Amino acid sequence: MNNNDSILDDGIPAWHEFLRPALEVLSSGKTYSRRELEQAVLDLKRVSPAQRQIEIKSGGFKAVGRVGWALSALKRAGALFKPARGQYVISDEGKRLLAAFPDAILEKDLTRLDAWNEYVPVSGKRNQLESNDGFLQGNDPTELIELGLSAINSSVSADLLEKLREGHAEFFERAVVRLLIAMGYGGSEKRVHHLGQSNDGGVDGVIDQDALGLNRVFVQAKRYSQGNNVQRPDLQKFVGALADKGATQGVFVTTSSFSEGASEYVEKIQNRVVLIDGNRLTELMIQYKVGVQIQKSFELVEIDEDFFD
Repeated sequence: MNNNDSILDDGIPAWHEFLRPALEVLSSGKTYSRRELEQAVLDLKRVSPAQRQIEIKSGGFKAVGRVGWALSALKRAGALFKPARGQYVISDEGKRLLAAFPDAILEKDLTRLDAWNEYVPVSGKRNQLESNDGFLQGNDPTELIELGLSAINSSVSADLLEKLREGHAEFFERAVVRLLIAMGYGGSEKRVHHLGQSNDGGVDGVIDQDALGLNRVFVQAKRYSQGNNVQRPDLQKFVGALADKGATQGVFVTTSSFSEGASEYVEKIQNRVVLIDGNRLTELMIQYKVGVQIQKSFELVEIDEDFFD
């Protein structure tokens, strides 16, 4: 990706050229709605009314879409936050970025921040794309499509985690149950049940692997904030709940991560306990289309050699 100012036929700045302008607008201290912020950023960059009406083939306005990508990147980097749904405010990190980069803020400046990778790790190939100006010329179109999809999924994953963390604990538990059903657990009869009551005995859901419920898997879902990792005592409590129910299998799901001690504990016990952290959770939700929907579909075609034989 070339991080120099773009020279495009339509004159619309590349998405990364909106990074600093977005923070400049928010630096006023005002809380902006999404639409207000988009228009203010486009005004600051002097994007003309005609340019704002240019659409992309898959739908939507190109300029607004690029501002949206900039806002998503800034949010992932912790440079801005949303005090309420659809509202944006600059953070202390955003103010620091403005002071540190008086001319322009580039994507590579954001990827160096700790907050950037705390939601979803970025693949080495994606990093190569961002850091090597000649990388685009070294990959075929199919690989570039895959890289683009990876970038989109990374952004959606971060948004998914935020919404799951902001929601009610019971909503998160039910979301986990819906994911397990989408993954095929519980059979055709969808024998996956949400418990989630004060007397649930330390479990939030149960999967009946057979119609009679002879083989059961219990589920614990913890909606923890970023950085509040699941510790060993949490796993010990869950394993104790499994023992009380005569079960030997469990799934522990969290929106955060697992401490090293927690992971080591699970490896040593006889019970089969699968750990799903926030990163893996959002990967599965995207894969099985839970909490997300298909926005656009593209077809990749090739020559049908049989047609010409």
